[in-house]
Amino acid sequence: MRDFFQRNVSCPHCGHHTELAIDGSQGDQDYYEDCTACCNSMHIKVVRNELKDKIEVSVDADDEQIF
Repeated sequence: MRDFFQRNVSCPHCGHHTELAIDGSQGDQDYYEDCTACCNSMHIKVVRNELKDKIEVSVDADDEQIF
C-alpha cells in the first residue's frame, strides 16, 4: 500500500480543484484544510482500509445542519 500520495480534490464550496498531499501511514485522519481559492474550510477524512489495501479520502463542506 502506498502511504504517501497526491490526490486532486474539488472544493465543496467553490468547485476549485486543488492537490492534497495525503499521508496514509498515520492511519485514520479527520482534519480541516482551507481552500486555496475561496479560503473556506474543507473537511478531509482519510480512512485506511487494511482488508482492501486501500486508502479512502472524502471531502465535504461540514456545514450540514441537523434539526
